[in-house]
Amino acid sequence: MLKLYSLLLPLLIPVVILHLLLRGLKNPDYFRRWGERFGFNKIKPDSPVIWVHAVSVGEARAAVPLINELFRHYDSPVLVTTMTPTGSSEVLRQLGDRVLHCYVPYDLSWSVNRFLDRVKPCLAVTLETELWPNLFHGCKKRGIPIVVANARMSESSMRGYLRFEKLTRMTLDQVSMIAAQSRADARRLQRMGAAEDKIYITGSIKFEIKLPASLREAAESLRRDFGSMRPVWIAASTHDDEEKNILVAYRELKRSYPDLLLLLVPRHPERFQPVAKISRRDGFNTVLRSELRGPVAEDVEVIIGDSMGELLKLYAASDVAFVGGSLVPVGGHNVLEACAVGLPVIFGPHMFNFDEISQLTLSRQAGKQVDSIAELTAAVATYLDDANLRFETGEKGKKLVQQNRGALERTSDLIFSLVENTCTGSK
Repeated sequence: MLKLYSLLLPLLIPVVILHLLLRGLKNPDYFRRWGERFGFNKIKPDSPVIWVHAVSVGEARAAVPLINELFRHYDSPVLVTTMTPTGSSEVLRQLGDRVLHCYVPYDLSWSVNRFLDRVKPCLAVTLETELWPNLFHGCKKRGIPIVVANARMSESSMRGYLRFEKLTRMTLDQVSMIAAQSRADARRLQRMGAAEDKIYITGSIKFEIKLPASLREAAESLRRDFGSMRPVWIAASTHDDEEKNILVAYRELKRSYPDLLLLLVPRHPERFQPVAKISRRDGFNTVLRSELRGPVAEDVEVIIGDSMGELLKLYAASDVAFVGGSLVPVGGHNVLEACAVGLPVIFGPHMFNFDEISQLTLSRQAGKQVDSIAELTAAVATYLDDANLRFETGEKGKKLVQQNRGALERTSDLIFSLVENTCTGSK
């Protein structure tokens, strides 16, 4: 099965190239560093590296506390790979030259072999659930232990993998340990072929949110710039076809809150300008966050959050949050950052990528789930109308995050048990 997969995969190279070209038209960073995607990189470590793979922005953020734990205990260099330019930017922003960094190679056997021969990792840690047959088999062949950390597996993703059940089972057989976010994730992984004795339920690292000491002061300053008396609604990590619905809700809300300010933060940087055009086309006075200097004019209605690395501050300067990827069938995004700063959080019906976290949020009354534009409008209005409810819901969100910490320690302990036997450089 692996041989057939390896033979057929190169046939997709033209499709991959076309994909990069099309994405590059919207985000020029996709035109750059193609060599890394095929195993050609400039990394030549002097000693075996601990390799951490984080696909994009969300995984990169989740990986940071884990990487900091590795730094605390080991002198081995750490290589962080990503798949997307936004993930790459997040790694460089948060970790800089403390880590080695490049794109992960596509799962072509020759790309993988070149990458592994060049980098020579002593341990591989992949975040969430990225199952790549050639990459995992290449590691196993070289005696490189593989840990799937913070593993999640939705029902839809499981069904997709089970279409290729034999290949999936063979790939999971190469894994040394799986740190699953929940029992449900563990059960699905077992159904896919993961051995029960390799799976440990550790919880989600995404609860390990460390708020910067300067956040409160920075958020208060930003809120003064927005207008201390203006209500502020943030809609973050939004996707195509979501913003137009959010703007419909915003227009309706302005009937009751004429000075309401909307912070609209698209998930992907290439959509900042297009979303700004949509907002202006709908008649709203719209500016980019990167263009703002000092106080925001009273007639500004929508701010497009196009500044990277500011989401926590934008959340902390707002009154209520909607987290996107949930009104459309993307699967949702992480609501815990909004919870951590004490915001009531609202999300749509499509949260299958964060099912456990979204259900926990609802059960702890830290937010609301909505099914339509009308329900979204009503939910935002409910929180804006009642300052006590807003505060109490936000406090429940903070408590939710605080009480579910511990996944980092549990996951780190699993990884350390392998590092001790495979990598050198303990402190």
